[in-house]
Amino acid sequence: MADRKEQSRIPVSKIQRASKFVRTGAKVGGNYIKHYSKKAFNKNLDRSQLDLDNAEDIYESLSELKGSALKVAQMLSMDRNLLPPAYQEKFTMSQYSAPPLSYPLVVKTFQKTLGKGPDALFDSFTKSAVNAASMGQVHKAQIGDKIYAVKIQYPGVADSISSDLRLVRPFATRLFNMSNAELDHYMSEVEGKLMEEADYALELQRSKEITEALAGKIDGLFFPKYYEEYSGDRVITMDWLEGVHLKEFLETNPSQEVKNKIGQALWDFYNFQFHELKQVHADPHPGNFMFKDDGTMGIIDFGCIKEIPDDFYENYFSLLKPGFMEDKDEIDKRFKALDFFHEKDTPAEREIFSSVFLEMIGMLSKPFQYETFNFGNNAFFEEIYAMGERVSNMKEVRNSNGARGSRHGLYVNRTYFGLYNMLNQLDAEVKITKPDWLKGSREKVA
Repeated sequence: MADRKEQSRIPVSKIQRASKFVRTGAKVGGNYIKHYSKKAFNKNLDRSQLDLDNAEDIYESLSELKGSALKVAQMLSMDRNLLPPAYQEKFTMSQYSAPPLSYPLVVKTFQKTLGKGPDALFDSFTKSAVNAASMGQVHKAQIGDKIYAVKIQYPGVADSISSDLRLVRPFATRLFNMSNAELDHYMSEVEGKLMEEADYALELQRSKEITEALAGKIDGLFFPKYYEEYSGDRVITMDWLEGVHLKEFLETNPSQEVKNKIGQALWDFYNFQFHELKQVHADPHPGNFMFKDDGTMGIIDFGCIKEIPDDFYENYFSLLKPGFMEDKDEIDKRFKALDFFHEKDTPAEREIFSSVFLEMIGMLSKPFQYETFNFGNNAFFEEIYAMGERVSNMKEVRNSNGARGSRHGLYVNRTYFGLYNMLNQLDAEVKITKPDWLKGSREKVA
């Protein structure tokens, strides 16, 4: 991280941040002009260079702004069916490789939050960040033999969330074919979660509660301890966890046994949260997990937690029960409860959207139909991405008058597909543990 270019300042005023978006929009517009000028002379020209240029310009801008704008890029990098490959690759960098803040800004944040600089609190403190992501960056610190990870929030993050999301809207509508209704639905839930992520007091409280609830429950997982005396509104201090991120871990060529062991721990980790705690770590990107050679895994960030209301829980997970797809009465009951239908839908519209949602549920619930499931099966993921692309291009979906589905489903779906993606990268085969009420008689082995 030390060799990455550091930022000495972050645009924090609405005018400064809006100006950055305007300049980026002009660059993207110029890229489109260049693309269509070339296409006039070459009808077979594809979008690959346009996507590459746009991804570079947008990521450069968002990484300088940091905060919610960059967090949205991180989220979209996980939703791979939304993004062309060029965007996926570039935006994935925001998960743990964004340009870090310079040390003077770090000291200023410490003094404002804890009344002292880091050198007054710790025996040693790395002047360069060891990891930098969308909302904050991490430094390594030490007192005696004890090593800490210190997460520092970027200046202005909390204050700019609402205005940043308004500025992101034009890029989202153009790049991802999202209607205004879908975007309103999406952004309102995202804004609430980002506000929570920027609240480090809430994150500290939740981190302690959830890690204590999970302690000793799942083999192969380990969590940091959190230290209130070295934490505040913009700083959180926890144990330093050894390990590497998923990409580096896979480069060591771990055995299939080790990958399956980690995959099982990941599945059980989320199964316990969904069904026992009814609140879930809703940010399952590789930057939040540390992997070790022995097949154990540390989990380091509980900033994004989705609490699951009881009525939503019952209706949502009923969709995943074996046999659900054949029970028309149950389908109508759950679809209405989850707001998949609108009161003004015509019979034809209801038929179309019923078919769309059944296909989507079929993809999401497929692992739940088996006793064990091989997430290394790329054909399953190709089906998911092909379905996502096909549905997003459907005229009826794009022209739908209003978003469909409960807002609670956004982060729950994101969590499951993020989990599935990590298990796919691990090439893991896992036993599908689940509550008794979700088990059926037709389960098999994939």
